[in-house]
Amino acid sequence: MRYEPFEVEIKPLTSFYDAEAYHQDYLDKNPGGYCHITQKQFVLAANAIVDPADYPRPSDDDIRARLTDAQYDVTQNAGTDPPFNNEFWDNHETGIYVDIVTGEPLFSSRDKFDSGTGWPSFSKSIDDNVLVLLSDNSIGMTRVEVRSRAGNSHLGHVFYGENSSPGGVRYCMNSSALRFIAADDMQTAGYGYLTDYLD
Repeated sequence: MRYEPFEVEIKPLTSFYDAEAYHQDYLDKNPGGYCHITQKQFVLAANAIVDPADYPRPSDDDIRARLTDAQYDVTQNAGTDPPFNNEFWDNHETGIYVDIVTGEPLFSSRDKFDSGTGWPSFSKSIDDNVLVLLSDNSIGMTRVEVRSRAGNSHLGHVFYGENSSPGGVRYCMNSSALRFIAADDMQTAGYGYLTDYLD
C-alpha cells in the first residue's frame, strides 16, 4: 500500500544490454510467477481498471478541512456509521461510489444489494486492486477490514459466506467513507471510463 508522495528521476538511457536468452519471455517460460509475485497477482495487475496515480491522497490537513467530523472519524479513525441512519444504506440510484478522501472509484450500483444490515452492501468492487484487506481484531473478534488503496481510508469490512449476497461476499461499507457519483454526472466528473460497469 502506497500513499506517501514519491519522486522518480527520469534521464536519457545511456546503456542497455539484452538479458540472456533464457531470461527472455521469462513469465511465458515460468507461468508460476516471478520471485514472490504469483501468477494470480500478475493477472490481477494486468486487469487493473483504476490507476491510483489519478487519485492522490491529500495532505492530512486538507483531509481534516474537507471532511465532516463523522467522515473523518470513519475514514481516519476506523469509526462506524450507525446502521439504518447513514446516507447510502437505502440509495437505489444508478452510479458509482468513490472514496470520499481521494475520489478513487470503488463500487458500482450494479453490485449493491439490500443486506438487511442498514449499511451499504456490495457483492464486489469495480476493480479488486482498489481495495486493501487487513486482519482486524479490534473488537475481540477476527474480521477483515477494507481500506482504500490510494487514500488508505477505512471503508468498512468484508464478510464471506453471506446468503444475502449474490456471490456470497458482502462488502459492508460506511456511507461516511463514500461519495456517490450519479450515472448522469460520471462523464463530467471524470468517471466516464467506468460507465460500462453500470450495466
